[in-house]
Amino acid sequence: MRILGITVPENKRLEFALTAIYGIGRSRAIQILKTAKVDASLRSNVLTVEQENQIRKIIESFKIEGDLRREVAGNVKRLKDIKSYRGSRHARHLPARGQRTKTNSRTVRGNVRKTMGSGKRKEEKK
Repeated sequence: MRILGITVPENKRLEFALTAIYGIGRSRAIQILKTAKVDASLRSNVLTVEQENQIRKIIESFKIEGDLRREVAGNVKRLKDIKSYRGSRHARHLPARGQRTKTNSRTVRGNVRKTMGSGKRKEEKK
């Protein structure tokens, strides 16, 4: 099954398979399936064409994928342009929501290890 150019995995249950689409998490996937009156435990390869179209129609009413990515990027760009604190944190690739950075900011910094022991080479045995 393909929705807006994204292939939904066929070997997973629908409530998890729909999360492959950017902007749809577990709770929204369950909400979509309830609205479409489709069992969440079904897999996407056993859906009827009618059920598939019903799910597709509901999903297209949400802002997902490219539109959502553009909106999020625009929001971050706006914060950078007005030179807000959060915008400057985004620009420097640091946590923007008050987390500490001495330790535990690996995710947003891209797992950069800047400790003393990390750059050392192991001594060769003589």
